[in-house]
Amino acid sequence: VCVCVCVCVCVCVCVCVCMYVCMYVSVSVCVCVCVCVCVCVNVCMCVCVYVDILRSGGSAVDGAIAALICTSVINPQSMGLGGGVIFTIREKNGKVKIINARETAPKLVHADLLSMCSNVTDSPGVHWVGVPGELRGYERAHRLYGRLPWKRLFEPTIRLTRDGVRISAMLSRYLLILQNKHTPLSALFKRPNGELLKEGDMVKFEKLTETLQKVADGGAQEFYIGEVARTLISDIQAAGGTLTMDDLKSYKVTESDAWSVSLDKYRMFFPPPPAGGAILSFILNVMEEYEMDPTSLHVGEKVLTYQRYVEACKFANGFKHWIKDPKFSSDKEAQALIKVDFAKHVKAMISSDITHDTQYYNVTPLADTQGTTHISVLDEDGTAVSVTSTINHIFGSGVLSPNTGIILNNELADFCGRTKHIHPGEQPPSSMAPVVLYASTEKHILVIGASGGSMITTGMAMALMNYLWLGKTLKESIASPVVYVDGNNTLGFENKFDKDVIQALQRIGHTIKTPKYFYNTVNAVSKHEDECVNAISDKRKMGGPAGY
Repeated sequence: VCVCVCVCVCVCVCVCVCMYVCMYVSVSVCVCVCVCVCVCVNVCMCVCVYVDILRSGGSAVDGAIAALICTSVINPQSMGLGGGVIFTIREKNGKVKIINARETAPKLVHADLLSMCSNVTDSPGVHWVGVPGELRGYERAHRLYGRLPWKRLFEPTIRLTRDGVRISAMLSRYLLILQNKHTPLSALFKRPNGELLKEGDMVKFEKLTETLQKVADGGAQEFYIGEVARTLISDIQAAGGTLTMDDLKSYKVTESDAWSVSLDKYRMFFPPPPAGGAILSFILNVMEEYEMDPTSLHVGEKVLTYQRYVEACKFANGFKHWIKDPKFSSDKEAQALIKVDFAKHVKAMISSDITHDTQYYNVTPLADTQGTTHISVLDEDGTAVSVTSTINHIFGSGVLSPNTGIILNNELADFCGRTKHIHPGEQPPSSMAPVVLYASTEKHILVIGASGGSMITTGMAMALMNYLWLGKTLKESIASPVVYVDGNNTLGFENKFDKDVIQALQRIGHTIKTPKYFYNTVNAVSKHEDECVNAISDKRKMGGPAGY
């Protein structure tokens, strides 16, 4: 007879140290005690929050929202309450709904803002701030699909911010941007002597903690018409911004049906413009026309495969000006973009050994962005959530509201190169493309999305191409080195990318660069009927999957 008792004291579920103690009682009886102490570090902190919410009876949407709130303090350079969010939600009955809470242009947007686009990357500022939609997006998603009380979703992050957050290796890398700046934002991440915080140092978000508590207690209304709103607008206007209380009060979330395309045996569902799903669909439609298989990566075929891919991406850059807010522009061109006939037309324009100047692809150079966070969730009842959130560039506008602790977006920069006029209330185009794929014949669901600003499209297209046609596992598909085609049609390669392919593409005439860092990350959850869930988190930003 062996009596085993397991006692677990867990702060979270990420890193556990277990010790077994066995006590001999008699010849026939012993007692074994297993004591586990689990401690979570920042890299998986928000995974722990997600698991905690689901274990408490929360829905997939509850878990996603709680994880996003947590991520806003773990990765404040990428997303937060001062940004916007798009949800793609596949209900258990198969219906797919889009919740679009992307930022909008304020009513008093600067008339000459687009004339400053050439400096937007190096000199962001308060004039690029769009009306944040993040919390209205959470509110709508929670109202439709939440199970736990609203306040419960904020509690783990509020506890975390009160104790302080350790600077991760990833965040410490981005903090170098603030090294020589003297702003409320840079002061948040510096010691009193002006020294920048480093990896492992603690940062306390005292004002943000107060804001989170007020929003937890009072709901999203607190951010849009309450005390937080008044304080936020006061800070923005003191910094020279144009947002008003009326901008916040009048912000509206939109709900719509998903757009979809057929890919191999799957149906891929994605948000319509101004999100970037149509651009992703176009690239995949073109590549499907080549009838690829694992031999497409063999010697003799590999260069041709990537030549076709980067040419498709260059055309995609040229068509990005078709992605606009449908409330202010027709979406007729974007709808044409996802048609198979259009993919066939573009395929006929792609050469196996020639590249062209930008005019051939109808391209206007675009500012590249690197922000964004993505979360993929699959619930036990079959509900799938693919959600992407962003403040656009790294640290958004670079403007911190000192009295609320909120870092503000620079989303209006996404109008650069896309339009000649910004309308009040208009949503800028986006690369965000949270998608859900479903194969009815195999009852296989794949929830996938990416972060990385303008690198989102590349990261997702390559991961899906690897998985659907090139014979790679989901983990291999996401981990494989990426080639990125930027807004100027320059090719950027990750360090481990095949050097022979790079040299061959350079000989064809492509302009090549090797960026020090790649900001794209892809996260996915996959499940076949009657099989275990397969969750993959990209290691590029030190993410991790979780379940229970």
